[in-house]
Amino acid sequence: MALMAYTILVADDEPAIRTMLEVILSADGHEIVTVPDGRAALEYLREHTPDAMLLDVQMPQMDGFEICSRVKRIKRLRRVAVLLLTGFDDDRTRDQAKLVGADDLVYKPLSGKNLRGRVKQLIEARRA
Repeated sequence: MALMAYTILVADDEPAIRTMLEVILSADGHEIVTVPDGRAALEYLREHTPDAMLLDVQMPQMDGFEICSRVKRIKRLRRVAVLLLTGFDDDRTRDQAKLVGADDLVYKPLSGKNLRGRVKQLIEARRA
Protein backbone atom coordinates (compact mmCIF):
# COMPACT_ATOMS: atom_id res chain seq x y z
CA MET A 1 0.00 0.00 0.00
CA ALA A 2 1.43 3.36 -1.03
CA LEU A 3 1.84 5.98 1.65
CA MET A 4 0.00 9.23 1.19
CA ALA A 5 2.39 12.01 0.32
CA TYR A 6 1.71 15.20 2.22
CA THR A 7 2.94 18.76 1.89
CA ILE A 8 4.63 19.93 5.07
CA LEU A 9 5.74 23.48 5.79
CA VAL A 10 8.82 23.81 8.01
CA ALA A 11 9.61 27.24 9.49
CA ASP A 12 12.84 27.47 11.47
CA ASP A 13 15.50 30.16 11.56
CA GLU A 14 18.31 27.59 11.86
CA PRO A 15 19.36 26.24 8.43
CA ALA A 16 20.71 23.01 9.97
CA ILE A 17 17.34 22.27 11.62
CA ARG A 18 15.46 23.03 8.37
CA THR A 19 17.73 20.67 6.45
CA MET A 20 17.47 17.94 9.07
CA LEU A 21 13.65 18.16 9.15
CA GLU A 22 13.53 18.11 5.36
CA VAL A 23 15.66 14.94 5.28
CA ILE A 24 13.64 13.24 8.03
CA LEU A 25 10.20 14.08 6.64
CA SER A 26 10.96 13.60 2.95
CA ALA A 27 12.02 10.00 3.74
CA ASP A 28 8.30 9.13 3.58
CA GLY A 29 7.89 10.83 0.21
CA HIS A 30 6.37 14.04 1.56
CA GLU A 31 6.93 17.36 -0.15
CA ILE A 32 8.76 19.62 2.29
CA VAL A 33 8.70 23.40 1.96
CA THR A 34 11.18 25.21 4.20
CA VAL A 35 11.20 28.87 5.16
CA PRO A 36 13.59 30.80 7.43
CA ASP A 37 11.07 32.77 9.51
CA GLY A 38 7.48 33.49 10.41
CA ARG A 39 6.99 36.20 7.83
CA ALA A 40 8.07 33.83 5.02
CA ALA A 41 5.72 31.18 6.45
CA LEU A 42 2.73 33.53 6.28
CA GLU A 43 3.75 34.57 2.77
CA TYR A 44 3.71 30.92 1.67
CA LEU A 45 0.38 30.29 3.43
CA ARG A 46 -1.31 33.10 1.50
CA GLU A 47 -1.41 30.91 -1.59
CA HIS A 48 -0.83 27.36 -0.30
CA THR A 49 -2.53 25.01 2.12
CA PRO A 50 -0.06 22.44 3.45
CA ASP A 51 -1.17 19.29 5.28
CA ALA A 52 1.01 20.11 8.27
CA MET A 53 3.34 22.78 9.62
CA LEU A 54 6.33 22.51 11.91
CA LEU A 55 6.97 25.92 13.41
CA ASP A 56 9.93 26.84 15.56
CA VAL A 57 8.71 28.58 18.69
CA GLN A 58 11.63 31.03 18.70
CA MET A 59 12.20 32.88 15.43
CA PRO A 60 12.99 36.47 14.58
CA GLN A 61 10.16 38.78 13.45
CA MET A 62 7.33 36.36 14.28
CA ASP A 63 7.46 33.30 16.50
CA GLY A 64 5.72 29.95 16.07
CA PHE A 65 3.03 30.85 18.63
CA GLU A 66 2.01 33.92 16.64
CA ILE A 67 1.91 32.05 13.31
CA CYS A 68 -0.12 29.22 14.84
CA SER A 69 -2.56 31.67 16.38
CA ARG A 70 -3.09 33.39 13.02
CA VAL A 71 -3.39 30.12 11.08
CA LYS A 72 -6.06 28.76 13.40
CA ARG A 73 -8.21 31.84 12.70
CA ILE A 74 -8.18 31.30 8.92
CA LYS A 75 -10.95 28.95 7.83
CA ARG A 76 -8.98 27.43 4.93
CA LEU A 77 -6.05 26.61 7.22
CA ARG A 78 -7.95 25.46 10.31
CA ARG A 79 -7.55 21.76 9.48
CA VAL A 80 -3.78 22.01 8.97
CA ALA A 81 -1.90 20.11 11.67
CA VAL A 82 0.42 22.50 13.53
CA LEU A 83 3.40 21.18 15.47
CA LEU A 84 5.47 23.65 17.44
CA LEU A 85 9.20 22.97 17.76
CA THR A 86 10.84 24.03 20.99
CA GLY A 87 13.84 23.50 23.17
CA PHE A 88 11.78 24.44 26.25
CA ASP A 89 10.03 21.63 28.10
CA ASP A 90 8.14 23.76 30.63
CA ASP A 91 4.58 24.63 31.66
CA ARG A 92 4.69 28.12 30.20
CA THR A 93 5.55 26.78 26.74
CA ARG A 94 2.90 24.03 26.97
CA ASP A 95 0.24 26.50 28.16
CA GLN A 96 1.08 28.95 25.38
CA ALA A 97 0.93 26.14 22.78
CA LYS A 98 -2.54 25.17 24.01
CA LEU A 99 -3.65 28.78 24.00
CA VAL A 100 -2.74 29.29 20.32
CA GLY A 101 -4.32 25.97 19.29
CA ALA A 102 -1.20 23.96 18.41
CA ASP A 103 -1.88 20.29 17.72
CA ASP A 104 1.38 19.11 19.24
CA LEU A 105 4.67 20.21 20.77
CA VAL A 106 7.89 18.64 19.57
CA TYR A 107 10.98 19.01 21.69
CA LYS A 108 14.48 19.54 20.38
CA PRO A 109 16.68 17.59 19.94
CA LEU A 110 14.41 15.72 17.55
CA SER A 111 14.01 12.00 17.04
CA GLY A 112 13.38 11.29 13.37
CA LYS A 113 11.32 8.13 13.58
CA ASN A 114 9.14 9.48 16.37
CA LEU A 115 8.61 12.77 14.52
CA ARG A 116 7.59 11.08 11.24
CA GLY A 117 4.98 8.99 13.04
CA ARG A 118 3.55 11.94 14.95
CA VAL A 119 3.30 14.13 11.86
CA LYS A 120 1.51 11.39 9.89
CA GLN A 121 -0.84 10.66 12.81
CA LEU A 122 -1.76 14.33 13.26
CA ILE A 123 -2.40 14.89 9.56
CA GLU A 124 -4.67 11.87 9.39
CA ALA A 125 -6.50 12.89 12.56
CA ARG A 126 -7.10 16.40 11.20
CA ARG A 127 -8.45 14.99 7.93
CA ALA A 128 -10.83 12.51 9.56
